[in-house]
Amino acid sequence: MNRLPKQAILIVNAMSRKGEAAFAEAREKLIAAGIVLVEAHAVTDPERMDETIKAAIAKAPMVIIGGGDGSLSSSVDLFLGKSTVFAILPLGTANSFAGTLGVPKDLDSAIAVIADGTRKRIDLGCIEGDFFVNAAALGLSPLIADTVPHKLKKYLGMVGYLLWALRCAFRFKPFRLTVEDDEGRHSVWATEARIANGTHHGGVELVESQDLESGEIVVQAVTGTSVWGLAWSWFATLLKLRARHGTTCEWRGRTLRIETRPRLDISVDGEISARTPVTVRVAKGAIEVAAPREGQFEV
Repeated sequence: MNRLPKQAILIVNAMSRKGEAAFAEAREKLIAAGIVLVEAHAVTDPERMDETIKAAIAKAPMVIIGGGDGSLSSSVDLFLGKSTVFAILPLGTANSFAGTLGVPKDLDSAIAVIADGTRKRIDLGCIEGDFFVNAAALGLSPLIADTVPHKLKKYLGMVGYLLWALRCAFRFKPFRLTVEDDEGRHSVWATEARIANGTHHGGVELVESQDLESGEIVVQAVTGTSVWGLAWSWFATLLKLRARHGTTCEWRGRTLRIETRPRLDISVDGEISARTPVTVRVAKGAIEVAAPREGQFEV
């Protein structure tokens, strides 16, 4: 097993949904689990996250970042080309990257991964030079991400997202999606499309065929023109119904070109950061992360 370092720096986005409350508890429990914390920072100004992480990477063999998917994705570029291990405490609303890695979403289990897990080299997704850990999306998801009130998201969590999603659904229109791969151009009507480096999106395992070590990026489209069809796809996927496979189609490769009509915003791990048309690719084995060891959470 590739053992994880015992020395680390803890950096928590105190503006994430659970960050401020979890910081002191996480610090105490990490120390109790045998992690030597060189430093610990609760960052209240989002603009200071990058400089704090950069400084930490230069000082410690492992940097533990606590926050939501947006915080994790926006900082992942800083670990490229470094030997520092990227460890996570899932403190957001959906915590999709934790789901993809197999890291449980409760604090004690996440700390158990950091203390007794394994180091694992994983792929990253890349959209026009912007690297991301888990998934990007276009369609209804970016509309929700771009407009959901911060207080609704902070205090109601996933319930708040679902309520806002229902409101947004009445304003949403389907789009024409074109994906170009090694075999040519493929066009479908869609209500949502996911650009997946990992398996989870919105806290749900949506792209079951993907793997963080596959060396490929996956584009999955929910086909059709009905928002109710999108709702059925989510429902069927959530319950693992056999019918879920009939609601989507997928393309995969090292590099894919994506176009839409009309042009659409792209939400990258919950944050709007691109707009179609785009070229997406995979960065094979780009960083090392703290992951559960085999059988760590099996009963």
